[in-house]
Amino acid sequence: MTTATTKVFRLPDLGEGLTEAGLVQWLVQVGDTIRTDQPIAEVETAKSVVELPSPYAGVVLALHGEPGETIDVGAPVLEVVDPDAPAAPATGAPGAGGEVEKEAYRAEERAGSGSGNVLIGYGTSERAGSGRRRARRTAGPVRGDGSPAGRPSSTSDRFLSERSETKDAPAAGIRPVAVRSPLVRRLARDLGVDVRRLSPTGSDGAVTRADVLRAAVDQAVDGISLHELAAPAGRERAAAADVDASGSGETVDGLAVASRERMSPLRKAVSAKLTRSRSEIPEATVWVDVDVTELWTLRAAMAPEGGRAPSLTALVARFVLIALAEHPLLASRLSDDASEILSFDGVNLGVAADTDRGLMVPVIPRAHELNVDELDAALRELAATARAGSMPPERLRGSTFTLNNYGGLGVDGSAAIINHPDVAILGIGRMIERPWVVDGAIVARRIAQLSLVFDHRVCDGGYAASFLRRVMELLEHPARAFGRVR
Repeated sequence: MTTATTKVFRLPDLGEGLTEAGLVQWLVQVGDTIRTDQPIAEVETAKSVVELPSPYAGVVLALHGEPGETIDVGAPVLEVVDPDAPAAPATGAPGAGGEVEKEAYRAEERAGSGSGNVLIGYGTSERAGSGRRRARRTAGPVRGDGSPAGRPSSTSDRFLSERSETKDAPAAGIRPVAVRSPLVRRLARDLGVDVRRLSPTGSDGAVTRADVLRAAVDQAVDGISLHELAAPAGRERAAAADVDASGSGETVDGLAVASRERMSPLRKAVSAKLTRSRSEIPEATVWVDVDVTELWTLRAAMAPEGGRAPSLTALVARFVLIALAEHPLLASRLSDDASEILSFDGVNLGVAADTDRGLMVPVIPRAHELNVDELDAALRELAATARAGSMPPERLRGSTFTLNNYGGLGVDGSAAIINHPDVAILGIGRMIERPWVVDGAIVARRIAQLSLVFDHRVCDGGYAASFLRRVMELLEHPARAFGRVR
């Protein structure tokens, strides 16, 4: 007796050592014929909603889980059967095939040590959606080694890719390597890491996720731009909260519990990062009120005919970058043992963004190289991608300084928490009219409050205050910064 071989796809480690992921929605259904590397579901990780590609081709036999449920790493996601594969003898006791499949999975997991559970398919380079989904424009053709042959198309990506694009021709030091996991290939592609230049550390000679991340960090330290790809437009994610109905009868301290809501992966990640920041960093705060009336007027005049003026956040970011060039310690990092200060040639600017999913800090790599218009375009793209829930985790790492414009939330000040491993964060509140003394007279002026939170291990209050005064000077006299007034 023979039977078709059933393959079980189990949830791999999607990064950061996560132990689970929330199932947002299925992109296929039972009976669909799928290809290797085809997205079969959307899952919510600690930082974003990502598509999960299948390492197997065939007909979908079963889907494990409902939208809103949590799937543990290593648990079954779906089962497929290849109708064209040679039939295998059905031997052994019932359930033996499942044990063999689990052992094969464990073997693949061991082979990918260093990157967690890995997807074991090595399929097509083009991502094919199911017949029920609208076709998307991919990031471009992919060469046989898994590296991109095309260029990203978003506004901010064009600015960055022009600095990081490499030639297709083989160069010295390039050699064939094995990349078995589609997720590792995609991570390398998103970070602009040429896998052919890596020294694999996998037990079977394969490139692991750790190899790619290590190379990306090295590139950032060496001043090489991160190569970003445009994230696909996000869809409304399904509700993933596990909420009990009221009336369960549970009480705490005499009050009835109305509901219990499971903390999302994003909230767990934010909680862990903020807790680490507060526990490790001896922070201090300085703040000052700034007259931004001239900036407010100048911004309106900067709009081209038929166009729009740059955002206030873009203007503030440009002035902050100018001040950081004169105060580089505030865009540095401490070594893991806090015995050394790592100063960088430039700034990767993190920008706090309030989204429906929670606080995110997407990063603009090498922001110091961008002018106001380029910063404005990059900020708008980052904000749209973050709010759509389609921000890749790779774009939420690597900042060396963070800017938080909480004025958009309708508040004037905040005692912000430093975005670890940064050593400082600058916040700006509402720009509103207030009574202000000018030449002895009380007049109405646009006033905003700046607050700088800094790591006191890296610098003292005098250095931080000098930086804040420089930002204040640029905001109060913006025309000088643009060379309009000598």
